[in-house]
Amino acid sequence: MIEMISLSSSMLPLLFVLLFSFSWVTSAHTHEDFIECFSLYVEDSTDISKVIYTQNDSSYPSVLHFAIRNLRFNSTTLKPLVIVTPTNVSHIQAAIRCSQKNNLQIRIRSGGHDFEGLSYMSVLPFVILDLINFRSVTIDVTNKTAWVQAGATVGELYYHIAKKGRTLAFPAGICPTMGVGGHLSGGGYGALLRKYGLAADNVIDAELIDANGRVLDRISMGEDLFWALRGGGGNSFGVVIAWKIKLVEVPPTLTVFNVLRTLEQNATQLIHRWQYIANKLHEDLMITTYIRRVNSSQGNPTIQATFAGFFLGGVDKLLQLMNESFPELGLAKDDCLETSWIEAIILNRFPGNTSLELLLDRTPRFVTNYKAKSDYVKEPMPEIALEGIFERFLEEDIETPRLLLVPYGGKMDQISESSSPFPHRAGNIYKIEHQVSWSEEGKEASKRHVDWIRRLYSYMTPYVSKNPREAYINYRDLDIGMNSLAGNTSYEQASIWGRKYFKNNFDKLVRVKTAVDPANFFRNEQSIPPLPSW
Repeated sequence: MIEMISLSSSMLPLLFVLLFSFSWVTSAHTHEDFIECFSLYVEDSTDISKVIYTQNDSSYPSVLHFAIRNLRFNSTTLKPLVIVTPTNVSHIQAAIRCSQKNNLQIRIRSGGHDFEGLSYMSVLPFVILDLINFRSVTIDVTNKTAWVQAGATVGELYYHIAKKGRTLAFPAGICPTMGVGGHLSGGGYGALLRKYGLAADNVIDAELIDANGRVLDRISMGEDLFWALRGGGGNSFGVVIAWKIKLVEVPPTLTVFNVLRTLEQNATQLIHRWQYIANKLHEDLMITTYIRRVNSSQGNPTIQATFAGFFLGGVDKLLQLMNESFPELGLAKDDCLETSWIEAIILNRFPGNTSLELLLDRTPRFVTNYKAKSDYVKEPMPEIALEGIFERFLEEDIETPRLLLVPYGGKMDQISESSSPFPHRAGNIYKIEHQVSWSEEGKEASKRHVDWIRRLYSYMTPYVSKNPREAYINYRDLDIGMNSLAGNTSYEQASIWGRKYFKNNFDKLVRVKTAVDPANFFRNEQSIPPLPSW
């Protein structure tokens, strides 16, 4: 049975619009009130017109839409009263104070990759705090650490690391346009997951501005709040403005490969076999499986699996490991490419090009309508279950279905579930990202694709984790539960979705929230709620 809220996909947008329209009618606040307040609190002579954008400004649409990665929300009527693009700390403090004074919600955006658009939409009057100007990166090669501001992208971070040398890295994601702020707040993972764990596992300090406008670091915020920031999700505890991270070592030569197999080339049997070895491979080797629908050489639709390998070493050692662990794939030397860590990251997004400057481009390469969900798998799925997935992938009225299977094991097995809010550690073979995307416009197309992925999710129920059915916070999914739209969320209501993301760590997150933001100023549809004061 699908675990989701009772609202249908057709009712939810209508409810959002009605609530939003009502909130605008009943709100006495205007952007002039916010701007007047903001000008009183900033500590410099900033030209406010270069920091604040209202709906009266010609540049407002481009600033708003630049970081919207999901076209499903591109035409939303849930637009902010004001967009603030701070250039210093006093601007963020003023935005917090003036949002509180004018009873406005605040949404924090670093890269705009929130799967449900929560970093740039709200059903209540709100302000976007866009951290695009908070993007400096400072590398300390001697101590193998870095300070990276929350508005920097993963690509910008990687660029600055690579400029200092090719044997230092950071275990974040492979999408260069992701904002560091949200990525690390939810855990964050990439090709170094099995060797070094999550991005959040390698955070050693942070700077946060809380609901009272205080600037806190790890010492002044305390260990409980620092714990909560590293995987507890964004927009719950304050505005993280910078992270101090531990850089990791990688060899000068890595080996990567992409082996493609269709159903006619035994893809089903290979995926089935992959499940038994993916989390048991040497921690230097990660093989991610990517499943999609393609046309065969005869022009008929079929399923293609891409086995994408990333190995911290040379090709000869890789082939030895593969022959021992996964000979069924038939990996050959010609399938492999020896390269550096940073070039492997660039080539993944820009085939045939290894220019470092490509990492500095914040413009997303793939912007489309999509809906995603997530699961964790603890026992290998039988072949008949895989065949059922493929049957659904081949339905004609669905445009682009995908599955991403991300192997665990290695370092992930060695880190305690309670070491950070991210609990998905030992016992997981792999994580699934379910995704469907489409270019067709209109509400009917959106409903058809969203309904399809919900049916797929329901079909998967017997084969994935249970009690709770676990999910990954960075693959945000409002189907699994939402806070009250008015913000008055009970512990019981929030625990419906909270335990799926955080399991038993949810209780500690609620205690931290109660201590640092009891008024629940920082909130969204899936933010951690405080306990009520009696």
